[in-house]
Amino acid sequence: MGPDTGVYLAEFILADRCLFYMLSVVSCQLSVRDYGWWESKKRLPQDINQKLMIDEEQPYQGGSKVNESKKKTILERQKVRSVPTAGARKRKSKVNAAEILKREKNGLEVINDIPNYIRDGWESIPLNERDRLKWVGVFYRKQTPGAFMMRLRMSGGFSNAEQFRAIAEISETYGPGFVDLTTRQQIQLRGFAIENVQHIWNRLEAVGLSSLQTGFDNIRGVIGCPVAGLTPNELFDASHVVREFTNLIVGNKEFTDIPRKFNVGITGCLDNCTHSASQDIALTPAVKEIDGQAVKGFNVAVGGKMGSGGYTPAQALDVFVIPEEASVLCGDITLIFRDHGPRTARNKSRLAFLIADWGVEKFRKELESRRHRKQPLLTAGKDARGKKKTDHTGIFAQKEPHLNYVGLVVPVGRITTTQLFEVARLADEYGNGDIRLTQGQNLIITNVPDTKIGALTAEPLLQELRYDPSEVMRGMVSCTGIDYCHFSLIETKERAMEAIQHLEAKLGNTKPLTIHWSGCPNGCGNHAAADIGLLGKRIKIDGVVTDAVDVFLKGDAGANPKVAPKVLENVPCDDLPQVLEGLVLYLSRR
Repeated sequence: MGPDTGVYLAEFILADRCLFYMLSVVSCQLSVRDYGWWESKKRLPQDINQKLMIDEEQPYQGGSKVNESKKKTILERQKVRSVPTAGARKRKSKVNAAEILKREKNGLEVINDIPNYIRDGWESIPLNERDRLKWVGVFYRKQTPGAFMMRLRMSGGFSNAEQFRAIAEISETYGPGFVDLTTRQQIQLRGFAIENVQHIWNRLEAVGLSSLQTGFDNIRGVIGCPVAGLTPNELFDASHVVREFTNLIVGNKEFTDIPRKFNVGITGCLDNCTHSASQDIALTPAVKEIDGQAVKGFNVAVGGKMGSGGYTPAQALDVFVIPEEASVLCGDITLIFRDHGPRTARNKSRLAFLIADWGVEKFRKELESRRHRKQPLLTAGKDARGKKKTDHTGIFAQKEPHLNYVGLVVPVGRITTTQLFEVARLADEYGNGDIRLTQGQNLIITNVPDTKIGALTAEPLLQELRYDPSEVMRGMVSCTGIDYCHFSLIETKERAMEAIQHLEAKLGNTKPLTIHWSGCPNGCGNHAAADIGLLGKRIKIDGVVTDAVDVFLKGDAGANPKVAPKVLENVPCDDLPQVLEGLVLYLSRR
């Protein structure tokens, strides 16, 4: 334990105004498990550019067959709907640089410039165009010049074995041999050269995947219950609404000129498996009596966010919508944000700031004026969600008798290509090939018969991606960290793995809890909604700059949202495992 740990704990005593206890060490016999990418990181190329030395004319040599009709370049086939953008919308006279970028041309039009970048190399890409590339899901990374990232849209976390194989082949051929799962149920490819983007797009399109509009000022991947349609604990299957809204926005220029990024969550799950309260639009299951009938649908909340000044829970709009009208309603809300959202300061351009300026009542009236039906908006129904929270990790019975889904933990959301191939094999061999991604950066194999559960759990991969992990492993979430994100102030994923091993060795198993890491105030790790939230920073100790965190306790983004209060500041990361040990024990006893 570091010499200053007692100071941190003393500060925590004052913050919580309760009697703290002495740190106790519970010894246990735990084997050190192979966590895949983390233990094998030393075997990865030190210079990522070594993995990028591929002839730009080299055809894709993946393991799966690609239909011959797919050979036409994706740059010619990529369809963007030519829906006219909004007319003369009012803009403030003073705007930020991002708004100037959007005024020059629609972000989706950058796809026409990519052949030039493929021909001339990444250094030919103008600085302002590097941001515009995010409209098509291609991200320039300052940490790895010439090595790009691509974010794949997987609405509601729905995927399959064929897609996993394609992703593994792409990462193995063009990347560092691993990919990252995100808290928005998406996958991020890393380390590829701009010269290979066409090969990658061709392979992705062959399996039904797209990277369109997954970055910058766009509607990001729509989240939902990862076991929608399977779990018996849902009011109804809302996955079709997720798909309908996704189909409405992707490639549609009506939705590509919004003031800032926009997050949407749509769920019918009763067990609070989505962080709905942090979304710009949150549709959650509700029941309303209409003409004497109990009607199932959604209650609507708006204005949630994690970054741009901290976590702001979404506010109830006092609106109930039936599933058949939900995607259009979400579109109308988005267009209100497009037409009236603040565009002056980037850090105050989220929907939450428009609602703070207008108030919920004015926003609701504006929404009602845009209704495509003559009937007024319905007032909110009865919230159908219970108190239970789940992450769908473990073995659970599905609605259909004798079928199960098996949720596996992917430690801190990073998975190797070898593991991706194995997950695909297991999904085909033991299920029907379907795979789902969770907001906890984990995955689920679905439709496993009772008779195959024993064999599946005995597979070697399930010793790495466990269905029965320790609670600290299960609840650990980490943002990308400084290795690949220039916003991050500290390294997160390796430190999270070190914390897991320390806590498993010292405490054994504990009560369920979540520990979330964000490397910067943007809050991609959702730290302010976790049981223990860690926000990275840099501090000086005796004149030496070191990695540190601020610590937050007991946040929530479910049915009863709560912004986690900060209880500790400037905790050096070197001392953090011991501090976490005390906090986990403290929370376990409350």
